[in-house]
Amino acid sequence: MNPVREAILELTEATGPGKSISAEQAARAVSDKNFQRVLKDVRAEAIRLHKEGTVLIYRKGKPVEDPDAFKGVYRLGRPAAS
Repeated sequence: MNPVREAILELTEATGPGKSISAEQAARAVSDKNFQRVLKDVRAEAIRLHKEGTVLIYRKGKPVEDPDAFKGVYRLGRPAAS
């Protein structure tokens, strides 16, 4: 498994329902020293996970509809249990 994916899944699992993490937190979990460089990988992996429905990308408290188009500040969280 890739370390970026692993970090995103572990952190979103640990936050619990209705909570979210920042992309920066996920990047720091992968590499505290080089987290700025890891952010682009976090974004790419977050988009893949969002499309799978495993993790949701939130912007201003709402899941984004088109993950490929989003820019700027975002958070990552678990979808509500069905």
